[in-house]
Amino acid sequence: MEEMKPSYKHQQVLRQQQQQQQQQQGKSAGGNGGLTDAAITDSLKVPSCVHLKPDSDNLLMGELRAPNTLQLMDQGGGVSTIHGSSGRDGGVPESGGQVMVSSGAFVPVGNARRVKRRGSPIPGPPPRGIPFRATPVTSQSLLFQSQAQSIVSHGAFQPVVPSDQTSVPRPVPNHSWNSNDGATQQHDDLGTHRPSVREWGNKPLAQFDPDLWDLMEKEKHRQWKGIELIASENFTSLAVIEALGSHLTNKYSEGLPGHRYYKGNQFIDQIESLCCSRALTAFHLEADKWGVNVQPYSCSSANFAVYTALLQPQDRIMGLDVLSGGHVSHGYHTHSGKKISAASIYFQSLPFKVDPETGLIDYEKLEETALLYRPKILICGGSSYPREWDYARFRQIADKVNAILMCDMAHISGLVVAQECQSPFEHCDIVTSTTHKSLRGPRGGIIFYRKGPKPHKRPGDEIYNFEKDINFAIHPTLQGGPHNNHIAALAAALKQAATPEFKEYMQQVKKNAQALAEGLKKRGCKLVTDGTDNHLMLWDLRPFGVAGNLFEEVCEACHITVNKNAVYGDSSALQPGGIRIGTPAMTSRGCLEADFDTMASFLHKAMQITLAHLKGTSKLQREFTKGLQTNSEIVELRAKVEKFAALFEMPGFDVGSMKYYNS
Repeated sequence: MEEMKPSYKHQQVLRQQQQQQQQQQGKSAGGNGGLTDAAITDSLKVPSCVHLKPDSDNLLMGELRAPNTLQLMDQGGGVSTIHGSSGRDGGVPESGGQVMVSSGAFVPVGNARRVKRRGSPIPGPPPRGIPFRATPVTSQSLLFQSQAQSIVSHGAFQPVVPSDQTSVPRPVPNHSWNSNDGATQQHDDLGTHRPSVREWGNKPLAQFDPDLWDLMEKEKHRQWKGIELIASENFTSLAVIEALGSHLTNKYSEGLPGHRYYKGNQFIDQIESLCCSRALTAFHLEADKWGVNVQPYSCSSANFAVYTALLQPQDRIMGLDVLSGGHVSHGYHTHSGKKISAASIYFQSLPFKVDPETGLIDYEKLEETALLYRPKILICGGSSYPREWDYARFRQIADKVNAILMCDMAHISGLVVAQECQSPFEHCDIVTSTTHKSLRGPRGGIIFYRKGPKPHKRPGDEIYNFEKDINFAIHPTLQGGPHNNHIAALAAALKQAATPEFKEYMQQVKKNAQALAEGLKKRGCKLVTDGTDNHLMLWDLRPFGVAGNLFEEVCEACHITVNKNAVYGDSSALQPGGIRIGTPAMTSRGCLEADFDTMASFLHKAMQITLAHLKGTSKLQREFTKGLQTNSEIVELRAKVEKFAALFEMPGFDVGSMKYYNS
């Protein structure tokens, strides 16, 4: 049967009697107080763990301020002080040094009353022979040398003797330390966990997960060998990719710079502040008139954050209809009344539309509808509108209905930065955007909002009150910690966007769009609005009797990427009558006007293949796609496309190093 331990009060009485007996022995024996080695050992016996405890608040854990004093504290409740001569390594006595232990009154410490370790720094470096390491240590950190039985800590945590040990720990092997390496030298025993860290933490992807790496290499090859004409896609730079794949993803930083929920964000704060500053500079904005939040995960979440900040549930918003070129995040619902986006679920939305004949926004009809509907937020901007936006006209309408004017410039933000289109900042209250697409940065969102006093003609308060509400809507209302790697990548992209080279790039994007539009038109293709003012165009396929979803399948088989898109009059966004085409991605690869005329010829040939394939199959997409990959005309066109695409640089990676380079 396990022996019952005496109560704490009984232990205290026994210890007081022991002290009195030791004091009487000390008077007669002198010197070391009459304590034998056995008595010293007995005085250190404790029922649980032994901890090193500094005798001053000015100590680092396990280090001596005065090299002659250490205190031992047991969790059962006592403190013993060890006195000894200091060795050359800072607190380790030389072999044969004298150690004196005086047993004092034990300080009770239980589960309800833990001893807090002190962490006040000591001036100067740690002792040369005992490197300071912020890693947990085991009982082997109690180094007892020869007969001196001196105690040393190697780390920031208090050394612990396991509870099953009832006496002083056994001596451990004497490990040599390289004084040249200092604190970076790894202890042989205490570093045994490091290979396991390298095992899971430092393996390259190709070695750790070859299946995933293989798929990523195939996608890299697809991007290089194909023609990318989706208007909302682009190729970013190596600098942006490096920031995205960086250690910044490790840090949690809920809140805004200077006001984080977590600590350790001093450098993250600087990165985000730098990104905000660059955003204002790139878009030619004054910091006292405009603020910016760079934390949204996408433009759709940025838009919803604006609604959440400035509206009450079921308040009204008004934007361009999706089937007229608007975006689903502006409040889309189907003709049957099914609500598609969160904006349409939590708020009421009524879209305005383009003129059915011209494909242009009918501003007179827009004003008439707005005066009847009276939205709280009027939205300009869309995802497939190829012409300029009349922001001044939108401002007039918004003022008449006392609405906040918001612009979603996701597609044209690169043009706005380069001042190659009209800027929404002159007239709008809120401006949102993606950070990829024509801006050529990482995938994410951004919100700009007005600050300071309002113009006298604007109704409501005398100053803009957007900043606090929008920031609060981002966090904590809708998002958690921001993606710091994205914010750093955006900072890099914004630096690039503010350069003369980026302006030249956007000018070439527009030239290439014009060349592609003319190349299609001269081959008998019809474009919505008969052309473009920006980076994209809408190809109306209805004269050919071909649905957009079928034509994009043929283009995909030919390694040309486009996307189906509704044109005015369509009743479905899944089987629409058009195709959207954009030029930013292939311009990023170095293509010029003549190259886009070649691409127009590829697209026209793909249309001829589609018409021929339709004659022998059904218009149902599942039936239509059968046999496309083995169609001889498609195989021939695909070979031409891949040979053409491989002539151009691919930003961000070396094509010569790809696994499938020669395939």
